[in-house]
Amino acid sequence: MFEVIPAIDLKGGKVVQLVQGVPGTEMVSIDDYLSVAGDFLSQGAGWLHIIDLDGALSGDRKNARIVEDIIKKFNVKTEVGGGIRDYSTAKYLLGLGISRVILGTAAVNDPGLVSRLSEDFGPEAVMVSLDSKKGEVLVEGWKASSGRSTVEMGRLFEKKGAGSILFTNVDVEGLLRGVDESPVMSLSSAVDVPVIASGGITTLGDVVTIKKAGAAGVVIGSALYKHLFTLKDAIDIAKRDK
Repeated sequence: MFEVIPAIDLKGGKVVQLVQGVPGTEMVSIDDYLSVAGDFLSQGAGWLHIIDLDGALSGDRKNARIVEDIIKKFNVKTEVGGGIRDYSTAKYLLGLGISRVILGTAAVNDPGLVSRLSEDFGPEAVMVSLDSKKGEVLVEGWKASSGRSTVEMGRLFEKKGAGSILFTNVDVEGLLRGVDESPVMSLSSAVDVPVIASGGITTLGDVVTIKKAGAAGVVIGSALYKHLFTLKDAIDIAKRDK
């Protein structure tokens, strides 16, 4: 089943949306994170995608308490990332009841971490984030290139035991100018694990495009916060389009 997953990006204790992940470019800033999560659930969300941007950018998970608040308040599947740089942090979050941890920089720096978590908690609990710009995977909160291709890294982490891959196309992320389906298609066809795509979703048609490109789901952020369409509409169109 194709999943439409709303994004809750946290920075400085608030729900934000940044342009291409650049601090200071907040196009949205909301204090009441519980009402944001509750609204998404009321529209039919089966998953929440929660990222601690402070953790992603600096390694300091400043919004950890907020993440825990959301997990405790709502009975919903969650994928959580941002600043998860070691086994103990991932283990702690999985112990809280999140569905899967999202590993980015930590996975690139230590692919063995993916294997250890997969062996101990199951592949479904481990999602590797491949944030790609011009076909190369970025690390350190999009501040540096790994020098390795998205498809190469996708195949590596599948072998290491990742149960899913989060692919973010940084070239179009946060710009609200539409999607580029070709890298999604390339990655989805290169691996057997589910690929969840993110970046550039601007219209309901983009949701359908990503589904047809072979992704197992899509993460939507800015378009929902800018009220370009509702989460319910996106879920409905994904169900209708076969």
